[in-house]
Amino acid sequence: MNYRTLRHFSLAMAVLGLVACAGTEPTVDTDNTEGMSYDGLYRVTGSATDAAWMHPDVDLSAYSKIVLQGVGITYRPGGVPGRFYDPNRDDHFVVTDDQKERFQALVRETFQKELAKSTRYKIVSEPGPDVLLIRGGLLDVVSYVPPDPIGTTDIYLSRVAEVTLVLEIRDSLSGAVIARAVDRRAAEDRARGFRKSNRVTNTAEVRRIILRWATLLRERLDNFDSLTN
Repeated sequence: MNYRTLRHFSLAMAVLGLVACAGTEPTVDTDNTEGMSYDGLYRVTGSATDAAWMHPDVDLSAYSKIVLQGVGITYRPGGVPGRFYDPNRDDHFVVTDDQKERFQALVRETFQKELAKSTRYKIVSEPGPDVLLIRGGLLDVVSYVPPDPIGTTDIYLSRVAEVTLVLEIRDSLSGAVIARAVDRRAAEDRARGFRKSNRVTNTAEVRRIILRWATLLRERLDNFDSLTN
């Protein structure tokens, strides 16, 4: 990979927030044509996300603005609808309309607030020649939070939810896909293990994984020079 391609690759990784931990260099595997996506993107190895693909020779230096577009949230079908919680079962639970509204608002608020802190890219509302379109969707959202039980029995959970993020970078005018990342995370407190379930603690755990994605994206937007010099 020559310097020009490496620089362009690093810029794309910076925007996606896909740079792996120190000591691991992400690379675009152009030799693995079987790993190509349906729209011609090559698989990235060494990514910090579960999976990533990108175009191997793209220049993002002409972009100075981003426009955000949510493409929806989908929930795992089925689930236990009742009011009774059985700790001996590992079921997921039906997500109510109220919970869906609060979750959607939390995602929107967290990404907007965090990306608004960017010192390099300005959030705009319209496409343009210097505007990247960042499209994000959340798939297969699973809730492990039971409905409030009858009585005074406390409920302790090791995880409250799981969710998959699909993030794409596109040219805002042509719609051409530059890069794509997929990452699945569980809202859980690994340090403390089981913790008492209530709306405050559950929301905090969900906010933590959403903020992780938003912060990672914003940090790579603001610091890509350190990856390319």
